[in-house]
Amino acid sequence: MIRIGQYNTLEVVKLVDFGVFLDGGDDFGNILLPKSSVPEGTQLGDKIEVFIYFDSNDEIIATTTQPKAKVGDFALLRVVGTCEIGAFVDWGLMKDLLVPFSEQRRRLEVGQDVMVRIYTDKASGRIVGSTKFNRFLDKTPAKYKVGQEVRVIIAEITDLGFKAVIEGQHWGLLFKTEAFGKLFIGKSLKVYIKEIREDGKINLSLQKAGKAGVDDLADKVLTTLGKKGGFIPLSDKSSPDEIFKEFRTSKALFKKTIGGLYKKGLIVIEREGIRLNDND
Repeated sequence: MIRIGQYNTLEVVKLVDFGVFLDGGDDFGNILLPKSSVPEGTQLGDKIEVFIYFDSNDEIIATTTQPKAKVGDFALLRVVGTCEIGAFVDWGLMKDLLVPFSEQRRRLEVGQDVMVRIYTDKASGRIVGSTKFNRFLDKTPAKYKVGQEVRVIIAEITDLGFKAVIEGQHWGLLFKTEAFGKLFIGKSLKVYIKEIREDGKINLSLQKAGKAGVDDLADKVLTTLGKKGGFIPLSDKSSPDEIFKEFRTSKALFKKTIGGLYKKGLIVIEREGIRLNDND
């Protein structure tokens, strides 16, 4: 079955001067893949992976161009125009994506980068965008486990920290006090479930908690030392940015980790960095 706003692998059933027609099944019939998108050497019977959407005439059309996001995704997109019913954002295709006024938390302006949830409007069948996220997220209690690794996308920045959509399903919060590295709206990254509160709200962490986090980083430090000739120009005096650039971790966890390695006699902490202890 054809999935609008998604990738589909379809068979070429007809060759024409302006492109090829793909088999859209009983529901959609033949779907045009314009000549500009047809792979060189395409023949009848070939199967091509295409993205299916609506063109400027609201006709179903195929493209091999990859959009910046598909139906069901959250994405940071730029507003490129407005009209009497809403605003248009660039999602990487010939026809821009409409975000109706009714789906805007606040009026969008040209040139603004905004987080958008792409969905199919049930009434019209059209692919549109929304900045009203709550109705798309799961209201049932989350079944994540503390310490579980999940993928999130940063959706909002608040006084408390960074609100993120977890696996496209739930809200989570990364407190500013626990944030490090470059975080911004639209960034996708892996984080860990730190806490699931009694009220159902979920707190996130950029690193594994407790001993697991220390052990994981210790392995990375020792492996990196081995690859770099036994010395790394980082120590407890290094800046958070320098530490993050090398190990993608906070300075606090790095200091705790190298302290543990030092106590075990595995490394030597010098003024200019840390060195593997090769004394048996």
